[in-house]
Amino acid sequence: MAVPARPSCSIALCTYNGKDHLQTQWQSLLDQHQRPEEVVICDDLSTDGTVDLLRQFAATAPFPVRILENKQRLGYNKNFEQVLQHCTSDLIFICDQDDFWFPEKISTMCQYMTDHPAAQLTFCDAWVTDDELEGRQSRFWEWIRFDQQTQARWRAGESMDIMLDGNRVMGCATVVRRSFLSTLLPIPDTVPGYIYDGWLGLVAAACEAIHFIDQPLQLYRTHVQQQVGVRQEEPKELIRLWDRVARHRAKKLAPLRDKQIQLAVISQLLAGRLPDNAPGLPQLYRRLEHFTMRSHLPHYRLRRLLPVLNSLQKGNYKRYADVSANWYAPYLAALGDLLE
Repeated sequence: MAVPARPSCSIALCTYNGKDHLQTQWQSLLDQHQRPEEVVICDDLSTDGTVDLLRQFAATAPFPVRILENKQRLGYNKNFEQVLQHCTSDLIFICDQDDFWFPEKISTMCQYMTDHPAAQLTFCDAWVTDDELEGRQSRFWEWIRFDQQTQARWRAGESMDIMLDGNRVMGCATVVRRSFLSTLLPIPDTVPGYIYDGWLGLVAAACEAIHFIDQPLQLYRTHVQQQVGVRQEEPKELIRLWDRVARHRAKKLAPLRDKQIQLAVISQLLAGRLPDNAPGLPQLYRRLEHFTMRSHLPHYRLRRLLPVLNSLQKGNYKRYADVSANWYAPYLAALGDLLE
């Protein structure tokens, strides 16, 4: 049996006023066990000397380096879109300017993509650290609640449902096949609740083509200057039984309608990009149907009974409850829909 040829690899690096941390990240690229065939950099009008520093790196790099300077600010979404389009290798590793890759990152993820040809996009974990890369505070996946139970659901085919609960894909921990870019790009100007990496994850999940490697292969730096970062979630408002009965109906419906609008927009964006039979889309449409029902229940309570009980019987209230919610939270939500 022939051994598959090793795919070529590009690093897609976006920069913007990243001079303070760029040297450390660049050194981690030089120290990779498997070096890339090219590094493509798009700078978004830096004013701190970042481009001059990049030119110094390029002059001595053991691989080709292309530096593209934007003529106007694109912002991180469109800057990453641009840099991905300029990469020429089979696999493209997305890179932030301020993190640190472990030496085995490219080789590990490249081997995974070779061994799993159905994977179009794969992401790994990272250690969360401070501005000086000191200490390993926690795994990044702990921050985004991508625990063992959630991973098991993902492997069982529920990646779209999980992505719709919140983005699990960190761009700088991602590798994507260049052949998949025609499906991923262009990145929409607005994807409610998500930025560029969330859009990549949603599309790949809709195609059931997104995998993960349960291994931290980099350090994720947290600091005040970063454009995109992880933040711990604010505690959700506690809704008691009395609140379900007594609070104003408009207050109850507002977050449900916001959620329904978000899902409707995402549905339109994906439907315009993917074939109707994309395997992950039914999970999106089922969720959209549930929140459309909840946000448009009739004023008269008796007329709510059938749609609420039907959705409860299908398990939708439980399926779309917050993962940290109590066991009775789905029933409390259904009761609120009936009574409020």
